[in-house]
Amino acid sequence: MDNNVRWYLEKQVERCINNLRRRNMAGFFVKDNNELKELLKQLIAESSTVGVGDSMTLFETGVIDLLRSEKYNFLDKYREGITGEEKKHIYIQNFSADTFMCGTNALTEDGELYNIDGNGSRVAPIIYGPKQVIIVVGTNKIVRTIEEAEKRTRNYSAPIDAKRLGKNTPCTSLGYCVDCKSPERICNDFTIIRGQFVKERIKVIIVDSKLGY
Repeated sequence: MDNNVRWYLEKQVERCINNLRRRNMAGFFVKDNNELKELLKQLIAESSTVGVGDSMTLFETGVIDLLRSEKYNFLDKYREGITGEEKKHIYIQNFSADTFMCGTNALTEDGELYNIDGNGSRVAPIIYGPKQVIIVVGTNKIVRTIEEAEKRTRNYSAPIDAKRLGKNTPCTSLGYCVDCKSPERICNDFTIIRGQFVKERIKVIIVDSKLGY
């Protein structure tokens, strides 16, 4: 990476982390997946209960494989052969997990977390329940404002995710959002998190890489 681009990126990440801390959240910056996993081993106690929300980032970084080790009581919503009812039960269990992990659709330089969800099973535990929430995000998800966060999510992240899920929505044909009323719409719950009562309950780990959608 060009040194000047590197300088700009580091300044951007620095602003994010400083503003997360001002909002009673913790921010970390790691250079690669190995550093990420070493940090997670420090933050997540062995034998503790860990749940996750839908996240391509957690797969790309190897976090799901880490959680599947015998060190954790992993509420594995992705396990082979899981039924719909079993998955719903895991969604409820996530609220009382020691740690809940997921990605985020966007992170503003002002330290705000922006997400759009289909059924709320990802955003709800971020907001309330688990003792600790760890959000893993690539530098590609950093935006300047909430307006940029919504534009990015609705016109980039959501159409790609709808395509991944095989949804029959206008965006999977057009490649952009038309604010549809489709019964298969995945953009139902819009959340902005601007702070926390419990200091550092939410921890945001920024990975020096492009991750997820």
